[in-house]
Amino acid sequence: MGSLLLLTSGASGCAGNLSVLDPAGPAAHSTAILWWVMLAGAAAIMALVLALVALAFAKPGIGRSVDPKRWLVWGGLVFPGVVLSALLVFALGLGEHLLPHRHPDTYTVEAVPVQWAWTFRYPGGAETMNILHLPAGRPIDVRVVGTDVIHSFWVPRLGGKVDAIPGHVNTLRLQADRPGSYGGVCSEFCGIGHSNMGFTVLAHMPAEFDAALDAATAANETPASDGAR
Repeated sequence: MGSLLLLTSGASGCAGNLSVLDPAGPAAHSTAILWWVMLAGAAAIMALVLALVALAFAKPGIGRSVDPKRWLVWGGLVFPGVVLSALLVFALGLGEHLLPHRHPDTYTVEAVPVQWAWTFRYPGGAETMNILHLPAGRPIDVRVVGTDVIHSFWVPRLGGKVDAIPGHVNTLRLQADRPGSYGGVCSEFCGIGHSNMGFTVLAHMPAEFDAALDAATAANETPASDGAR
């Protein structure tokens, strides 16, 4: 019963509006795949180590015939070197999905954090606060503009995170595969109001995006969602 409860609670933690293991975009999918691969690799290595420990207890002295240098070279250098090299190559390949490569259909917005809120600026001059509107199925370049202190822009289900450093502009590529609401946070402690810097990303059908943005601008949206907070 205890194992079942542990498995159930662990599985429930893989979902949710701020879960990196519930991806809804290409960049987030790459992050989730890398996480699962690292978990599987870590579990396999742990199983190997535990098997060697169990063998040592079951048959004391079984490794005496092996030169200690072989344990050091093969177990301490070759094995971790091969594993880490393979992981590095795999991670670099997946990391390409996180980069803002040129795309003819890219839509660009600006995210401007100030203690303790987010202002989002769109082509044409429209602005919203704490609610970012995006067209679904389209690559989005978010230009994160550094202002007062260091913040960090992160929408876990749509992509990676990028810091907002005063005096700098860092660009992050996002894309929502489908319309919906996605939670976002400032993932860098930025002062006493840090916990209030949650925001919401609303992805709309492409044909409905312009009308939704016009309505949001007219309504002067400001609240962040409870889930983001």
